[in-house]
Amino acid sequence: MTVAAALVAYAACVGTLGSTLLGRAGWTARAPLLAIVIYLTAAWSVVAALGLAGLTLAVHATALGGGLSHLIGACVLRLRATYATPGGATVAGLGLTLAGAVLARTAVTATTHLRANGRQASRHALAARLVGVPEPALGAVLVEHPQPTAYCVAGRRPTVVLTTGAVQALNPDQLAAVLAHERAHLAAHHHRLLAMARIGRQVLPFLPLMRDADAQVTRLVEMHADDVAQRASGPAPRATALVALATGSPAPALAAAAIDTVQRIHRLLDPARPLGRGRRHLLRATAAVFVLTPVLLALAPAMLALALGRVPAA
Repeated sequence: MTVAAALVAYAACVGTLGSTLLGRAGWTARAPLLAIVIYLTAAWSVVAALGLAGLTLAVHATALGGGLSHLIGACVLRLRATYATPGGATVAGLGLTLAGAVLARTAVTATTHLRANGRQASRHALAARLVGVPEPALGAVLVEHPQPTAYCVAGRRPTVVLTTGAVQALNPDQLAAVLAHERAHLAAHHHRLLAMARIGRQVLPFLPLMRDADAQVTRLVEMHADDVAQRASGPAPRATALVALATGSPAPALAAAAIDTVQRIHRLLDPARPLGRGRRHLLRATAAVFVLTPVLLALAPAMLALALGRVPAA
């Protein structure tokens, strides 16, 4: 019962306080990819903690206790004692229900989201190819439209889409920067990171961290793609291209001018100092802590039982 309570407390604290702490962090714009990792590991550690809380409640009064005991070589009675739960089979049943509900909701939500997004991306890429003209020199599909817009569609046939309005509004350097930005989205598989954030929000929509992770990952993938593009073309072409495309209506994918345009322009023209190596290592360690903490909390009694008493050798 103590382990389950600790896991639920961890999920509650990270799911609520994590939103505030990460939202106030000033370093996220300086290392957007690392910030994405922190947001996603924190959010999904909450899901893992709730699922594991249900399993730990079920260990004492079900066959899980004996099976885990044989797995780690600890005495059955000692293992069951460390996972002791007042309420016996009733609480164990509730624990299994919680674990099953978290697993089922996550699986159904992920399957539904990924299928819907996959179908939408395929239809959108096909439509762009039907109405547009492939431009091998640009590596993009050119669509006749006066609005200056550029975006990419991920999926089985990744596609960069440009409107004729964008080609007319941008000079060659700006156009190269825009194409580099969209290719960065595809190369870094940003659509997968966005899917992880959005699935997490749908699984636990009542937790602030899950909602913020969705919004922040959406913002941060744009910054990461900006960073990749400016390494190839310099910050000025990318910044001025953002200005030129700002009047374009956002496309239903990763649009070049969709999110926080003014902030991104300032960030490109007046870049902050990169994070130092020591701070990056510390943030990577923080991500590892988010990944490991729910597992270590759940296994703590089992490890204690293993340390205090093994099954005697025959």
